[in-house]
Amino acid sequence: MKQFIGTSQRGDLQEALLGLNAPAAILLMTNADQFAAHVEQLEAAFPGVPSIGCIGMSYDTRVVEKGVSVIAFTDGAGAAANVIENASSMPVKHIERLQKDLDRIGASSQNTVCIDFCTGNDACVLTTMYSVLGPRKISLMGGTGDAGKVSVNGKIYEDADAYLLVKNNGGKVKVYKENIYEPRDDYRLIAFRTDRATYMIGELNGRPAKQVYQEILQIGDKEMETQTFQNPLGKVSGQDMCIIALKEIMGNAFSCYRPVNDSDVLTILELKDHQKVINETVSRIKADFHRISGVFSVNCLFRYLLFSQNNEVQKYLDTMGTLGCHGGLIGYGEHFNDQFINQSMTCVVFE
Repeated sequence: MKQFIGTSQRGDLQEALLGLNAPAAILLMTNADQFAAHVEQLEAAFPGVPSIGCIGMSYDTRVVEKGVSVIAFTDGAGAAANVIENASSMPVKHIERLQKDLDRIGASSQNTVCIDFCTGNDACVLTTMYSVLGPRKISLMGGTGDAGKVSVNGKIYEDADAYLLVKNNGGKVKVYKENIYEPRDDYRLIAFRTDRATYMIGELNGRPAKQVYQEILQIGDKEMETQTFQNPLGKVSGQDMCIIALKEIMGNAFSCYRPVNDSDVLTILELKDHQKVINETVSRIKADFHRISGVFSVNCLFRYLLFSQNNEVQKYLDTMGTLGCHGGLIGYGEHFNDQFINQSMTCVVFE
């Protein structure tokens, strides 16, 4: 198979579609003002071709902040696109759609990936979807778009998860996750007074969460606004570390970008030599694939802001570009199999 990337910095979808012929599946990433129009135009240009879309910044060799990007799969790809509705209340209601789509395209663990764009309640949605994907050992990657809207096959949905199954008939697929943080010292923080509705943490080790965090890092209120770039929270999950980004201060508490439960054991993370980590990710992918037809990735908005602060965005894109055809979404949360994570990068690589 092959991967196609088309962009337009000025938001001209026809410009982004130039050179795209006979796509098997399409990903659309665009701005809020033109989302509805672009969804309609894309379906008109390629009627019946499986597609999903969301609102958000995107990138290939450079970042597209307010325009539009299209990533398509051609030449030997099978695909199906569908939607899991009622994401906030009952995502399991339509999970049979995913099972039927997997059967219809003959999905296998070696050559099929599920790419998804979600509007929210990601952790619950992923658990639901992985109840079907997990037993078949089919990987998932994706992320959260902006403005609470996604599209599937020319129709816009709210409170939903849009998914695209891509089957690579010409080779394997593999998903990766990149973490540029590590635990800071040996802090063991027990979460209390949490609220899953607002993703709030009220207390750590029985004391106001904000006060504990500030004392450990020796920072004031002003630094709290961006300190998550350097020091997010972390939660151990098996052999993995799940990153939990801080969102906003709520009195003596703070809210996060993913839920935390009472009695969860957390730690404070700190930024590693991130360029070294990125180089190691690229080297690992190159070792796993002798030839690469395309890479689709989702980078957290906070990673983008961190790289922007350090004038490293272009360096990052150039490094990932050594893999070949690479593009992706700047999201508000990242998906890796059944995990909803923050301040990370996930990607799928196609042989």
